[in-house]
Amino acid sequence: MHKEPLFHIVKRPAIEWYKSWAIRVLAVILALILAGIVTLALTGLNPLKVYATMVDGAVGTTRRCWALAQKTAMLLCIALALTPAFRMRFWNTGAEGQVLAGGMAAAAVMLKCGDLVPNWLLFILMFLSAIVAGAIWGVIPAFFKAKWGTNETLFTLMMNYIAIQIVGFFVLEWSVPKGSGQIGIINQNSQAGWIPPLFGQAYLINIILVALITVFVYVYIRYTKHGYEIDVVGESERTARYIGIDVKKVIIRTMILSGAICGITGFLLVAGSDHTITKDTAGGNGFTAIMVCWLAKFNPVWMILTSLLICFLQKGAGEIATMFQLNLSFADIITGIIIFFIVGSEFFINYRIIWRKKEKEDRK
Repeated sequence: MHKEPLFHIVKRPAIEWYKSWAIRVLAVILALILAGIVTLALTGLNPLKVYATMVDGAVGTTRRCWALAQKTAMLLCIALALTPAFRMRFWNTGAEGQVLAGGMAAAAVMLKCGDLVPNWLLFILMFLSAIVAGAIWGVIPAFFKAKWGTNETLFTLMMNYIAIQIVGFFVLEWSVPKGSGQIGIINQNSQAGWIPPLFGQAYLINIILVALITVFVYVYIRYTKHGYEIDVVGESERTARYIGIDVKKVIIRTMILSGAICGITGFLLVAGSDHTITKDTAGGNGFTAIMVCWLAKFNPVWMILTSLLICFLQKGAGEIATMFQLNLSFADIITGIIIFFIVGSEFFINYRIIWRKKEKEDRK
C-alpha cells in the first residue's frame, strides 16, 4: 500500500502585500529572539544591550548615518546593475570584477592625468573610462554566451579573479613607495579627481547619482521596449525568437548596461570615498548584491530597503564586535541568523505546506 507523504509543498497563489510584509516582520522578530538566545548562551551579554549597540553603531551619530547611506548607495548601485541581467535570466556573478575594472580605469586616469588636465575634464575622463571598462568586462561573457552558449555563471565568476589579479598587478606597479604593495591616497595634496562635498557632505553627490540610476533602471525595465524584450527573453528565448526579438543582441546590450553601471560604482568608490584602488575596493558587494536582487524580487524600489537593511546589519555587527571586544565571527553569526530568517520568509510567502491530515479533510 502506497504511503502518503507527511506533507506537500505547493505554490501559493499571490497574496496581498500587507500579508507578505507581515510574514517578513514576523521573521525578523523570530530572528531577533533566536539571536538573543544565542548571544546569551555564548557570551552572557544582555541581548537588548547588544541590539541597542547595533543600532548605535549604524545610526548613532550624524557621521555614522552618512557612512551608512554611502555604503547602502554603493550596494544598491551594484544590485541595480545586476537587475536587468537577472530579469533576462543571465546569471551575472561577475559584478565584483566589473566594479574593479571600472575603479581601476578611473584610478588610472586619476593617477596619470591628475596634473595634466582641468578638474572638470578629469572627472569626465574618469567617468567615461570607468563606464567603458565596466561595460567591456560585462560584454565579454555576454558575447561568448550569445555566440556559443557558454555558461555565464562560471564565465562571469572567473572574470572576477582576472580583474582582481589585474588590479593587484597595477597596484604593485604604481605602489608608493615602490614595492610597498599599495598605492595610498591618490592626489592627496591636490585632490584632483576627488568628488567634492555638496552642502558640506562628502557622500551626497554619490547618493544623488545612485538615486538617479535607481529611477533610470526602474523606468528602463518597466516602461521601455528594451525592458519588455529583457522580460520576454527571460521567460523564454524560444518565444522571444518567435516574435522577432534578436536574443543575441538583447543579451549583449543588457550586459553592456549591467557592466557600465558596475563601472560607475567603481568610479564612485575611487573618486567619491576611497580615493585609491585596491583588490578589496568592491568589498564583496558584488556577491552581496545578488542577495539584494533576490530578496527584492528584482524590483529597484524594494532594493533600496533591502540594501539599507543589509548595510545596517553589517555596520551594527561591526560595532558589537568593537564595543564588547568580540571577534567579528560572533557579529557575523548574529547577522547571518537575521538574514537567514529574512531569506527563509520568502519561502512561506511563495509556498505553503499542506499536511497529510489537513489534505484528507480538504478532500472530504
